[in-house]
Parts: sequence; structure tokens; C-alpha cells
Amino acid sequence: MPSRPILRIAVPAPLYTCFDYLPPEGVDAATLSPGIRLHLPFGRGERIGVLVEKVSSSTVDAASLKPATAVLDHQPLLADQDLQLLLWAASYYQHPPGEVIAAALPVRLRRGEEQMKLAQPGWRLTPRGEAVQPTHAPRQLQIIQTLIEHPDGITQQALYTLCGSCRPILRALEGKGWVVPCELEPQQIPPTPEGPRLALNPAQRAAIATVSSSLQGFSAFLLNGVTGSGKTEVYLGLIEAALAAGRQVLVLVPEIALTPQLMQRFQSRIRSPIALLHSGLSEQKREQGWLAASRGEAAVVLGTRSAIFTPLPQLGLIIIDEEHDLSFKQQDGFRYSARDLAVVRAQRQGFPVLLGSATPSLESLHNVATGRYQGVDLPERAGGAKPPRIDLLDIRSAPLNGGLSPALLERLKTELTAGNQVLLFLNRRGYAPVVTCHHCGWLSECPRCDARMTLHLRTQLLWCHHCGHQRRLYRECPKCSSSDLRPLGQGTERLEEVLAEQFPNHPIARIDRDSTRKKGALERLLDAIHDGHYRILLGTQMLAKGHHFPDVTLVGILDMDQGLFSADYRAAERMAQMVEQVAGRAGRASKPGRVLIQTRHPDHPLLQTLIHQGYNAFAQVCLDERRQAALPPFSYQALLRAEATSSEKPVYFLEEAARQAAHFNTQGVELWGPVPAPMERRAGRIRAHLLIQASHRRTLHQLLRQLIPSLGKLKSARHVRWSIDVDPQEML
Repeated sequence: MPSRPILRIAVPAPLYTCFDYLPPEGVDAATLSPGIRLHLPFGRGERIGVLVEKVSSSTVDAASLKPATAVLDHQPLLADQDLQLLLWAASYYQHPPGEVIAAALPVRLRRGEEQMKLAQPGWRLTPRGEAVQPTHAPRQLQIIQTLIEHPDGITQQALYTLCGSCRPILRALEGKGWVVPCELEPQQIPPTPEGPRLALNPAQRAAIATVSSSLQGFSAFLLNGVTGSGKTEVYLGLIEAALAAGRQVLVLVPEIALTPQLMQRFQSRIRSPIALLHSGLSEQKREQGWLAASRGEAAVVLGTRSAIFTPLPQLGLIIIDEEHDLSFKQQDGFRYSARDLAVVRAQRQGFPVLLGSATPSLESLHNVATGRYQGVDLPERAGGAKPPRIDLLDIRSAPLNGGLSPALLERLKTELTAGNQVLLFLNRRGYAPVVTCHHCGWLSECPRCDARMTLHLRTQLLWCHHCGHQRRLYRECPKCSSSDLRPLGQGTERLEEVLAEQFPNHPIARIDRDSTRKKGALERLLDAIHDGHYRILLGTQMLAKGHHFPDVTLVGILDMDQGLFSADYRAAERMAQMVEQVAGRAGRASKPGRVLIQTRHPDHPLLQTLIHQGYNAFAQVCLDERRQAALPPFSYQALLRAEATSSEKPVYFLEEAARQAAHFNTQGVELWGPVPAPMERRAGRIRAHLLIQASHRRTLHQLLRQLIPSLGKLKSARHVRWSIDVDPQEML
């Protein structure tokens, strides 16, 4: 009598293995396919797992195997190629496979709930509504005429795109009996009218032709285009080519803030359903987009890093916008790089991947130099716009007003008088980075971190931006009881205050995480900026990337010097990328642009190279330095982190881990540490690092495959939290 098939199931648990189960009682194993969810007994509780494969034997005694409790899906949620990518990622990044696969599912599906229906809310006219023409209410007339053009109904999202936000008007029309809400299935969703097409320059046409000619197989392309060169138009041309070939397209952006304007551009050109996926959406909307993509009903998926795992049965192109951005690397939990996984996914499934940036990462430039990627250049700004003039302002002896030098203030006044918009960049939110007592020298230090607490004046809070700890602002010094407490340094709040004093007649738009917390706040600010309501734009990196502000003629960068002298060897690269990205907001249309960078180190060689020779020359200098120091991309790293409430336990664990590594073959591998983390105390815990580096990727991973599963068995592991970060991008 043949034995019952065994189900190998990925269970979300911090264990580096899958688990074997028997099929549920009364269920034919032949009806079960990899990618379905099952309800399982696990330990003393229950879990939701995903079937990975069916096997004929197990290392566990057959009598000890438990049957699964129930089958939750009739059809797989994840195709075999999706499962294999997730298992590969779990192996490469040394993370428990059950947690990796669970993270790829929408939240409700992780909990074992049923898949939701994909019907979307919409509106249609009633017979009474078809007969009316309100002559004294132009907004009502616009909505009614739009609904007449869509007799079967139109989704609320599409209606808002065509008529603007109009919920109160719709409710008023509903009250009159002229319109009714309805639900539309995905195939009923009407496309929005096509927007205007911009004339492409020869470089853009060549880029589209080069990539689209490779749609039938894997190739990796780096689109190196200066700011304002029209990379989005290239993306749109490639998306249209892929859709014409019957393929789906995945577009990844680094931040949620970049999705509204990109979604608007896509909807104005792409006459196919588009799914939006990012953490700012509700669970329901995110699941709707995920299901539409997995069923092939969404032709294009636009999302942030987690969208890389979205099932797309007809996927034929991946585009990574701003590929250099650190946000593509997950910094906690499952520490993966969405950019790198995009290349792996394209290679495994046999289609092209395009990485776009005005400031490519050194890793991507190195891949072009070694022939792994094909370089595609956009060397000029679209529409004949000229690159901005960039100058350094030496502020070593200048009197600063809220961080603004006299020269920058004078230039701001000139541009505002001429009716232009100006943009000021300060990558530090809050009012001031520290509060001090003028009497005794006390500083507002975080009680849980080796960091200072930032003053947020409007909320009267001291806030640690590292651990999130908050407390009300002291009325007097907690050390000497003096009431002479003073803010030191500048944040975006304080800069806004100074600008309001200097330019009281010019509205100011401040864009940072604090000013855009409310839903829709960012979109409203961006719309008002484009309408010309705000003449002064002020913000952090949220304002620096991807935005098109045609009336901005002057960009002021207030403080970038810390990137020149950081202990992190990647800091100079990040500083240069930020400078170029921020500078790229100036002079993007017919008006010439100028960029002023305040610095106390105007003679620094890297800064001089960046300003006078450009980012590509700067990157080559940095690559030469990395080569000489044998740092990535000329070597490969993994960072083993440990933390505990005392300083001895993390170090002792990492010392044991280093000794454990010595039992394996460590030839060609260097172990650096253990050493205290650059910020040793964070959120009340003491942290230490062990850096593992090898000259070959395979050598590093051979060691990790042996080392990581053994670490949980160390006695010292019980007293620490530890994690492994493969290809780390930050050492903090």
C-alpha cells in the first residue's frame, strides 16, 4: 500500500526550515498544489502555512507527523516561480523561509481569512439623471456628462481622476436621485482618456528601442539619465511596448511620496488597469491590488520595495526608479534588497530589468563596467532645458540667520521678486536638533539612545528620531533648574519660522514627515505648489527626488558637510547623490536654474570633483578608493548584529560566533570585530557588530550557510537578540 504524500509547509516562525505535515483527514493530497494556504497545529497553538512541495519521505518519523487542520485555498495564491524566488531570497539573505513567504502575502491572507472580491466602488446615472442638465451648477454638469459617457458606470477612482475630488457633489446628486453608487468588476473599469504625449529626443528614443528589443529574454540595463532628462517618458514607452506584447509590468519606486505624481502620469497614458501597492494603503486596498496583479487583471503594478514579491503571471518587465536609493533595502526583520531581487527575478524568469537613476549606485556602475549590465545614457535634459549652475558658498565666517547665509538670503530675495519659486533643502526635521541649558550646559539627550532629542516646537515635544522616545519640553533645566533653555541648530520647523520673518508676503510649503502625516496632505501640498500658490518650498529628502517643479529657479542646500567626514564609507556617495538629486529640481523648464550649496569645506577634493566634473567623475574616484581598500563592490559583506540590555552579552555572543566560524572553512573570509555599533545604545539596548567580508560572494555564502543555523544553538544566543544583514547598506 503506497504511503501518504507528505506536505512540506513554510510556517511563519523564526526557524530556518520548513515543516512536514500529513494532508488533512479526508482530503486527497492530489488536489493540493504548492502555493495554497493550510491551517496547521504548531507547537501549543495554530498557524497559517503555505505549501511549498509534496514529498514522499521525511526526516521525521511518520508516526510523529501531524495532519494539517484545513485547506484554505482551492487555487494557489503563489505560483511555483513565486515560491522559488521567495525560497531563494530566504536562503540568500539567511532568513526563516516561513517568515519570508508570509511577508509576501497581504495581511488578511496571512491571518487565514478568505480572499476578498475585487469589485470596486463606482457610480452610474439613474434614468432621472440622464434626463437632467443642471445649467447653474457646472461641477454637477461635468459629473453628469462624464457618467453619460460611461453608461455602465465608472469607478470612483477614475471619476475623481477626470473630475477632481467630488464626494460632496456626488452625495448631493444621489440625494436628488440622479446618480447611484454601484460596484464594478475589474473588466468593467473604463480607462481614463489618454493624456498628451511629449516629443522624445533621440537619446530617449534610442533608450526605448534598446530595451524593448530585449523583451524576449533577460538583460539588465542601467538608465543613467541626468536630472530632468525625461526618464519617466522612457518608462512609459517601455511599458507600452511590454503591454503590446501581452506582458505585465512592475514599477518600483523608493518612497510612497513618489507614487502620487507617477500614478497620475501613468493613468493619463496607460489605458489598462494599474494597481498601486505600498504600506500607506489600507489593508483592503492593498489586498485588492495584490489580487488584481496575481490574477493578471492589473497590467501595471506601481509600488514600493515590498511589491517585488507580488505574483504577476505574465510579468515581462521590471523598472526600478531611483535605483540608488537606500529605501530599496529593508533595514529590519527580513533584510532584503528589492533592487537586487528585481535583477534576480528577471534573470530567473527571462525578461529585462531596467534600473534608472540620475546618480547610479557605485554597485550598478561597477556592473556596467564589468559587463553584467548594459549602460543606456540620457545625457541631456528633455525639452532643451539647461542644467543648473552650481556654486559653493563658503560659510566659515559668515553670520547665519537660522542657517541661511547673507548671500543665500539675497539670492532668495532676487528670485522671489522676479516671481519665481525657490527650494531650500535641509535634511533635518523638527525645530532644532538639540536643546541646551545656557547656565550649566545640559543637553537634551535621549535616555534610551546615544543620541540627542530633537525639539519639535509646535507640539512642544522632545523627540528621539532613532527610537521614537518622546517627552514634553522641559520648562526648566532638569539638572540645575534654570529656565534659560535654548535650541541649538536648525531643523525644517525653525527654518520655516525664519523664512516667514524674512519673506512675510510669500507662502511657504514645508514638506517633511511631520507636515505630511495626515492622509492626502502630501498630494494637497504638491498640487498647491504646481498651481503656484507656494513660492518658497522647504523640505527634507521627501522633496528632493523625482518631483518636477518647472517654476523653481533656485535651490539652496543648507548642510551637507557631514557626508564628507562620516565613519560610514558609503556616506560620501550618499551625500553626492543627494546633492545631485536636490540640484536637479532647479531649471527644469525654460527658466535657467541655479544651485547654491552652503559649506564649511569648499576646498574638499571630493566636493570639488562633484561640482566641477559631475557625478560620474565623482563616482569613478570613489570606485578607485573602494578598489584600493577592497570594499564593496570589490568585496562582499554580511553584518552580524547583536543587542542586549548589558554591554557584555552582545560582545560575548559575537565572540562565540567568531569562534564558531573558525570551525568552518574561513579561507578567503575576514572577520572584523566584534566592536560596539556606531550608535552603541539604542532604544535602551546595547549593540555590537561582527563584520564578515570575503573577496568572493560564493565563499561568503558557503560560510553563512554553515554558520547561521548553528548560532541559535549557542548558549549565549539565549541572552541576546541577533540578526544577520547580507549586503548591508548601513552600519548603524
